[in-house]
Amino acid sequence: MPAIWTGVIAFGLVSIPVSLRSATSNHDVAMHQYHAADGGRIRYQKICELDDEVVPPEDIVKGVDHESGDVVLLDDEELEDLPVSTSKTIDVVQFVSADQIDPIHYERSYYADPGKAAAKPYVLLREALEESGKIAIVKVALRRRESLAALRPRDDMLVLHMMLWPDEIRQPETAGLGGEARKQELQMAATLIDAMTGDFDPEEYSDSYQEALRALIDAKASGRKTPSKAKKEAPEAKVINLMDALQKSVEAREGGRRPAKKTAKKAAKKAAKKSTPRKQTAKKAAKSTARKRKTA
Repeated sequence: MPAIWTGVIAFGLVSIPVSLRSATSNHDVAMHQYHAADGGRIRYQKICELDDEVVPPEDIVKGVDHESGDVVLLDDEELEDLPVSTSKTIDVVQFVSADQIDPIHYERSYYADPGKAAAKPYVLLREALEESGKIAIVKVALRRRESLAALRPRDDMLVLHMMLWPDEIRQPETAGLGGEARKQELQMAATLIDAMTGDFDPEEYSDSYQEALRALIDAKASGRKTPSKAKKEAPEAKVINLMDALQKSVEAREGGRRPAKKTAKKAAKKAAKKSTPRKQTAKKAAKSTARKRKTA
């Protein structure tokens, strides 16, 4: 993967040359649009809405619809002249604990590769972050867009996580949630969580939709019968008895059904009945012994 950005990490008076390359990729099957009648690829042209003519790339500029009602056009030279101090600098502005960052702020991730002759300061920053347990909050501009980002150690590398600005995060539309969970429901939910708790291993999971899509494409390409699977019924959203649903979920997770409370009570009653004659027999034996002692 080629570098998408080169510059330096500004850490106090220390400058560390680095280059950024994408740390992730999309594994989805790339699909295009085709003419159903003959399989021809669908193409798009950029047409001016005023004169209905096709506009070549060299005649296209960026712009915005201004609140005044006018269209403000901006060419590349004007955009390049905007003062962005972080266009070639990852500026460290603060160090924070990882748990202070809400994951909703995170966007795309990049590997920060050390530049030539930058191994020592690079390792110094990485190890200092690792030992302190801190994350560096930085400002950086990628593709003319300045962003906040989090710089953290991962194995032998430094990873840059782009972040959203506060005003880019929408507030939830739900005003409030009615109702309150009962103690028994919380305990049962905690039991279910415990039963489903384990160590996270991303290799254990797979994208079943993409797997099915690739199987369908391969089957059609080779002229084979397309695979078909029965669709799973979506669970009903309405829960009649929350405790009952939680109880059944726990039982299913543990791989067996527990005896119902009524059954347990019946068993206890039977056991009590069986033990009663023994107690009565013991009482009779005690009375008989007492009579013999009096007679003697």
